[in-house]
Amino acid sequence: MNPEIERRRTFAIIAHPDAGKTSLTEKLLLFGGQIQVAGAVKSNKIKKTATSDWMDIEKQRGISVTTSVMEFDYRDYKINILDTPGHQDFAEDTYRTLTAVDSVIIVVDGAKGVETQTRKLMEVCRMRNTPVIIFVNKMDREAKDPFDLLDELEEELRIKVRPLTWPIESGARFKGVYNIYEKSLNLFQPSKQVVAEKVEVDINTEELDTHIGAELAEKLRGELELLEGVYPEFEVADYLSGSLAPVFFGSALNNFGVEELLNTFVEIAPSPRPVKAEERDVQPDEAKFTGFIFKITANIDPNHRSCVAFCKVCSGKFVRNAPYLHVRHGKTLRFSSPTQFMAQRKTTVDEAWAGDIIGLPDNGTFKIGDTLTEGEQLHYRGLPSFSPEMFKYIENADPMKTKQLQKGIEQLMDEGVAQLFVNQFNGRKIIGTVGQLQFEVIQYRLENEYNAKCRWEPVSLYKACWIESDDEAQLEAFKKRKYQYMAKDREGRDVFLADSGYVLQMAQQDFENIRFHFTSEF
Repeated sequence: MNPEIERRRTFAIIAHPDAGKTSLTEKLLLFGGQIQVAGAVKSNKIKKTATSDWMDIEKQRGISVTTSVMEFDYRDYKINILDTPGHQDFAEDTYRTLTAVDSVIIVVDGAKGVETQTRKLMEVCRMRNTPVIIFVNKMDREAKDPFDLLDELEEELRIKVRPLTWPIESGARFKGVYNIYEKSLNLFQPSKQVVAEKVEVDINTEELDTHIGAELAEKLRGELELLEGVYPEFEVADYLSGSLAPVFFGSALNNFGVEELLNTFVEIAPSPRPVKAEERDVQPDEAKFTGFIFKITANIDPNHRSCVAFCKVCSGKFVRNAPYLHVRHGKTLRFSSPTQFMAQRKTTVDEAWAGDIIGLPDNGTFKIGDTLTEGEQLHYRGLPSFSPEMFKYIENADPMKTKQLQKGIEQLMDEGVAQLFVNQFNGRKIIGTVGQLQFEVIQYRLENEYNAKCRWEPVSLYKACWIESDDEAQLEAFKKRKYQYMAKDREGRDVFLADSGYVLQMAQQDFENIRFHFTSEF
């Protein structure tokens, strides 16, 4: 395989809100030499926020709203991290990101264990057999018993686990971690900037007692013996097939256990893998370039009202200014300023290899899921929009700013933040989202980025579903009967807005020849 592609590692960090994803991302960047001081995410005294949270609304609330992309070099590897939003209202952004990565690190809070959002995200990984590493965070606070945690991980995430490091107590008594993979002891000193000291130690000698005391040393020997008995040897092949997850313990905020995670990760994680297209499987080391757009972000730089399309390179090598085919439009495009990211800072690149993620300037030419190739007709699949569950009418609150509102809504819908339906009965615009918080984000961004004001009006709907049928007459009859609840999406497809679960069920029974779809891919 091409050595450039071989050294790429592209992964996403996923977790429940507040488990410490963004803190972990910061510490990985610290080891990669990309940032010198990590911004303590919660501290108000130092006016610093996390590097990967760059939108104003993210800084105010201390949560991540969109996925950010960061790349750095570590040893001989080139690492691409995608830090995803943990909040369930932005789950769609996270699902789409998972289509663009080769492996995943799941962060779990040591005190809370596995939470709902983590289960959902794990299901998406399981559908694609994505390899997973688990990092149990916040061991410097009181945490659950490590054996209980491992059982919970196996049961809740339905995956076999194998610890590669083992904690010595937690909370105020936390002494450090024993690295099973390298057979060394790491002693904990609470500090956000200094890296802990490492001791090579044979656990069966008295040397261990001098470091952590006789009582704890006895306990540790017992626990390690138990581990070796219960859990099978760690096999890299099982991890790569997605059937086994290695587990690490540490504290991201105090920079502890992160380096072990990173060192093991670059050794065992997969380099770019083949990607399925509708026509065939695409190998990463093919000579010709192919890639797909998995995300679009408006206004990364507030001074320029521009959108950036994130393109995942699936095969070959991308070259600046070379002609590439935009498959959906059938047009040839050239890109004079493709960029690579460090969250909001970006630099122009001349070439990128399979596994890399590049930003292409976009003035409305791209949609999520578009494919770029050197001429071959390829279509990458697997970027669904889910049917929304919350709906509101969007109304213009300032008639002087109609154009700005129009443009703002269009760009934000291109990003895939939410979905827009136009009611066929009264022509009003309805925005559908997966979570309540998205309405606030749309309103905030329209006002701050597009200088347009909107107000929301309630509409009581249960679910939106796309309909199609081979029986034209029945489709017409259905539209006539339900004309108040028919809408069109941005592609001009028919959408039925059901106002209750019962109505939807009856419609499915009465009209047998109509197919009801709950994702926009069919």
